[in-house]
Amino acid sequence: MPHISIKMYPGRTEEVKKELAEKTKAFIMEQMNMEEKYISVSVEEYEKENWKEEVADKIRPEDLYVKSNF
Repeated sequence: MPHISIKMYPGRTEEVKKELAEKTKAFIMEQMNMEEKYISVSVEEYEKENWKEEVADKIRPEDLYVKSNF
């Protein structure tokens, strides 16, 4: 606890995704005063043409704290 799931379009290198996950973990550790062992981060890629159906439509409005505008 917690698990952070980052969903995005494909195209970033493994190095970029690993750095994003590590920086996200570090931020959560600091903000929540939490040990590293409790935090997991995944990065999932979705094709642009499938984004709405596979990602956007599954997000409950009450769970969305920052909304994109594209």
